[in-house]
Amino acid sequence: MPNNRMNSIKDPKLYEDLRRDGNSKQKAARISNAVAARGQKAVSRKGGESGSYDDWTVPQLRKRAKELGVRGYSGLPKAGLIAKIRRS
Repeated sequence: MPNNRMNSIKDPKLYEDLRRDGNSKQKAARISNAVAARGQKAVSRKGGESGSYDDWTVPQLRKRAKELGVRGYSGLPKAGLIAKIRRS
């Protein structure tokens, strides 16, 4: 991760925990910064539940990969596609 991005992360420990749990870089940054700004209770109260990528179809996953700018996903099986999206 580039150093300038880490400077914008307000709670690096939470960010790393969220990444380890499989969240995308964008989602982990958004959650960790929201918790740092408003507190865990406020964020938990507001937040929803995102569906698991395991429940998505391969075409849905390919569309998401394209939205994220992921490269080299077209020939991957579902599990590989999910892993690539989570690493993005």
